[in-house]
Amino acid sequence: MKRFSPIPMPFPKSNPSLERALADRGYQDPTPVQAAVLQPDALDRDLLVSAQTGSGKTVAYGLAMASTLLGDAERFEAPREPLALIIAPTRELALQVNRELIWLYGPAGARVVSCVGGMDVRREQRALADGCHIVVGTPGRLRDHLERGRLDTSKMRVVVLDEADEMLDLGFREDLEFILEATPEERRTLLFSATLPKNIVALARRYQRDAHRIDTLVQNQPHGDIEYRALRCAPNEVEHSVVNVLRFYESRGAMVFCHTREAVRHLHASLVERGFSAVALSGELSQSERSHALQALRDGRARVCVATDVAARGIDLPDLGLVIHFDLPNDHETLLHRSGRTGRAGRKGVCVMLVPYTRRRKAERLVDMAGVDVSWAGPPSADEIRLRDRERLMQDPIFAEEVTEEDLVMARALLAERSAEEIANALVRFNRSRLPAPEEIVDAGSDREPRQRKDKRERTEERSRGPRERGRDSSEGGFERSSEDMVWFRMSVGRRNNADPRWLLPIICRLGHVTKKEIGSIKIFDRETKFEIVKSQASKFASAVRKTNDEDIRIEPAEAGPGKPRDAKPWAGSKDGPKGSGPKSGGPKERGARPARKSPKDGDGPKDYKRPKDKKRFSDKRP
Repeated sequence: MKRFSPIPMPFPKSNPSLERALADRGYQDPTPVQAAVLQPDALDRDLLVSAQTGSGKTVAYGLAMASTLLGDAERFEAPREPLALIIAPTRELALQVNRELIWLYGPAGARVVSCVGGMDVRREQRALADGCHIVVGTPGRLRDHLERGRLDTSKMRVVVLDEADEMLDLGFREDLEFILEATPEERRTLLFSATLPKNIVALARRYQRDAHRIDTLVQNQPHGDIEYRALRCAPNEVEHSVVNVLRFYESRGAMVFCHTREAVRHLHASLVERGFSAVALSGELSQSERSHALQALRDGRARVCVATDVAARGIDLPDLGLVIHFDLPNDHETLLHRSGRTGRAGRKGVCVMLVPYTRRRKAERLVDMAGVDVSWAGPPSADEIRLRDRERLMQDPIFAEEVTEEDLVMARALLAERSAEEIANALVRFNRSRLPAPEEIVDAGSDREPRQRKDKRERTEERSRGPRERGRDSSEGGFERSSEDMVWFRMSVGRRNNADPRWLLPIICRLGHVTKKEIGSIKIFDRETKFEIVKSQASKFASAVRKTNDEDIRIEPAEAGPGKPRDAKPWAGSKDGPKGSGPKSGGPKERGARPARKSPKDGDGPKDYKRPKDKKRFSDKRP
C-alpha cells in the first residue's frame, strides 16, 4: 500500500487530449489521489483507492482509465458499444460525474451517457442504441437496462465503482454483483471509496485481480482546509442560531444538514420566510425538483441548501464555503462526510456544529473520534452581525468598479438634490433591506471555569443557610422586585440538567407568553428551578403553561419561596393540598420535640408523606 504526500506537484504526463482539457479548466497541480493514479506502478492495473471526500476522485479515475480507453490515440473512434462504465450510489453524484467526464474527455471526442433513476428511460435507451464511449449510472437503473438488453457490456474495458462504501450501505450489493458479473473478466476494475470496511475489501478480492492499493489518507485525518466551530445554544434557539450563522458568514454557498425530511421541510420554510434564498433537498423530492434545486445553487439563484444526509451524498457545489449541522450527526464518519462538502480541492471552508446543552457530551465524543480541532463559542450575536455587515459594506467591490459617464451624471444629479449624508443613509437602508434580520439570541452557558476553593469561613456560612438557600440566583436575566409584587413558580429542570438562566429565560417567555421584564429572580437548585413572575401576569402565566407543558419541562406554581426545605410538601399551606397535608406553614418546621407518628389504624392523624420521585429526567428533546 502506498501513501502520498499532499504537497503540490506538476501533473504527471497523461493523454495529450486530457492535458488540454485540464489546462483549459485551470488545473495546475494535482491532488494527491490524482498524482497517485498516474504513477507508473498504477498504469493499466486494477486499483483499490481510499481518499478523502472532496479530494478530486472523479478526475482521478478519469485520468486513470485514459490509458486503457485511448492508448496512444488522442481521440476516440466512432461511438459503438460502451468502453467504460462508472457506477455511483445516487442520482446527483452520477449526474455530477457525467458533467465532469464530459469536459475532461471533450477534446478526445468522447460521448458520455447517463443512466439514472427518475430520468426518461426511453431517452436513455435511444442514447445507448446510438452508441457511446462511457456510461455513468446508478446501480438500479443500470441493472434494469442490462436485464432488458439495452446495455451491451461485451466491449467494456474499465468499470469504476465510485463511493463503493455508500453503495453497499444503501443495499446495492446484489445489483453491483449482477453488473460486475455481466462485464468481461479481462476488464480493469477501479474501486474508489472514502472508507474501506470489511465488506468493501471482500468485494475487491472477489472482483479485482492483483489490485494496486492506494491510500492518500494521512493517518485518517480530516481536511486541513476546514475550520471546525462548535456553537453552544439553547435547545429552543437552534433554528435562530442557524439564521445568525448564515448571516454572520454570508457565504456564497451554504449547506445545512438535518436528520429527517420533516426537519428539512420545516427549516427550509422558516429560512425562506425570513428572506433567505434557500432550496430543499431530500429523498421525497422528484428527480426534476432535485435537479432544479441543485441548478439554482450552481448558478447563484439560491445560497442555502437544506438537506438530509442521503440526498447530499457526493454532491460537489461551487463556492460552498459553509456547512452547518442543524442536527448533530450520529457518528464521526457522517460528521466528516457532511463537513467534506466544503473545503474541497484546496478551497477553504467552515464547518459549524450547533450544540444544545443536552448534546454537549455527544458533540465532544464526535469531535474526539473524528480527530478534528474544534473551537467552542456562543452563536454570533445580532450586534456582531451588524458590525460584520458594516465591514462588508465598506469593502464592497462596487466601490472599486470603474465609473462610467452615465454613473457620473446620475451621481451629480443626486448630489444636486440631496446631501451626501442623505445619499449614504439611503445606501445603508437599501443594503440592509436585502439582508434577513439577525435574531436576538444568547450564549447558552460559557465554558465552566475551574471551581475555586473557598476558605473555612465561607463554607461555614454557606452551610448555615440550608440546602435550599444555596441555589444559584440569576441576576443575569431576572429583575429584583419586592417579593410582595411577585409570584413564585418552579420548573422541573435543575443543575443536574446544566440549567442556566441564559437559556431558561427564553423557554419561560415562550411557554408562559411573558417578556423578560415580567420575570424576577431565578433560583437554580439540583433538581428544579424556582423563578418569580410579576403578580399582575401570574394568572395568565399559569394558564399558559398548563396548556403548553409537556413531560420534559413542567412548570407549576410554587407556594413557597427558595428558602423552603427540600423535603417539605410543595403544597403546604394551600387550600388545594391533599387531606392531612398539615398546618398552614410556608416556612421550615419549628424546632422541638417531634410528635409521635400514628399508624393508619390509629385514626385520621398525620401520615408519613414521601416526596414523589421524578417520573422522567429532563431529556434532550427540543422544547
